[in-house]
This record gives sequence, C-alpha cells and structure tokens, in this order.
Amino acid sequence: MLDHILVDLISRVRAAFDDALLQRQAVEERFQVDVFLGDVSWETSYSLPGEEQPPRVRADISIDWPTWSQSIYRSWSIGEPSDDLPEAVMEVTLRQQRLAQTPDMATMLTVLPEESPAITGDTLVRSAPVLEQVMGGPDEPSRYAVETTYQGTMLFEEATLEDPSRLAEPIAALAQWLASILVRLADLDLVYLPPDPDPDSS
Repeated sequence: MLDHILVDLISRVRAAFDDALLQRQAVEERFQVDVFLGDVSWETSYSLPGEEQPPRVRADISIDWPTWSQSIYRSWSIGEPSDDLPEAVMEVTLRQQRLAQTPDMATMLTVLPEESPAITGDTLVRSAPVLEQVMGGPDEPSRYAVETTYQGTMLFEEATLEDPSRLAEPIAALAQWLASILVRLADLDLVYLPPDPDPDSS
C-alpha cells in the first residue's frame, strides 16, 4: 500500500462513512491528477441507505491536495525542515434533488448548521445554499434541487504526519455529523418526483 498521508485520509473517510451506515455511490468516485499543475483531487458521494436512484439527498465529498503541500510533505518525509505544514482542502456539498416544487429555504436552513465539527483544528463553513431549477417540457414536470456547500482547510501537524491514526476520531465525528444532516434533510416535508425509470426495465 502507498505510504502517504493523503491515502491515509481517503481510507479513513471511506471507513468512517461506512461505519456511519451511509451508502457510497461507487460510480461517482474519482481520483484525478492535474497533469499541468500537479494538484491531486479525490471525489466521492454518499447517500442514505435504501434510497432510490438518484437519491433524494446526497453528500458529495472532495479533497484537494495541492502541489505545494506535496512538496512540503516530501521534504518532511526525507527529514528536511520546513516552516510550513501540508494541508488539504475539504469540501462537502449536500444536494437535495428530485424536488417537485421550490422548497422553503428558511425551513431547510433550520437543519443546516453553519459549520461542522472541528477537523484537525479547523471547521467546514457553510456557504449560501444554491437553488437549481430544470425547466420541464410539455410532458415533463420542472424539477428543483438545492445545493449547500461546506468548505474548510485541514492542516496536518507533525504529530498527525507521524501518526495518521489521529485522523480517525475527527473524521468519524464528521461522518456522523453528515449522516445526521442527511437524515434531517430527508425528513423534511417536501414533495419529490419519482426516481428516473430503469432503462433495463423497458
């Protein structure tokens, strides 16, 4: 297995979200490298178990590992001192979709806290929700979705670099926090359109 703090972080996110009984949307997972800048990013999606496709509520998680963090991490790994510490940017987007009508945004905000629990000394801070509308046709209704993004920076202290197991507790707390929000969003009294028809059933 590749010995790298980013790999440890991804592994612990997967384990924590599985332990929180969330269902990973396997087809949504991506690991990408910017061949020009060298930045690395990992993206995945989770929903509540038993949801139809597409799920009514979904959490999209992304972790960005910039080139300069890789340079600092490499210097640390070979024993070269540095005044800076590597960091990763985590973004979580909560998506409420398949809505049949415009939701009451004030009601939705009551179940969306302003920030997450602390992760490596920082929190994920909520941005303003975005309402999306897809206009329907003569035989197709309009549909709506709401996306709310939380973003923050994960700073890796030297103690965490030496012992990545320190990530387990804050990542587990984040997973439980997100699972709770997804449940509360799903419990809102909203009208949903039926799931997309299965092309294999026709």
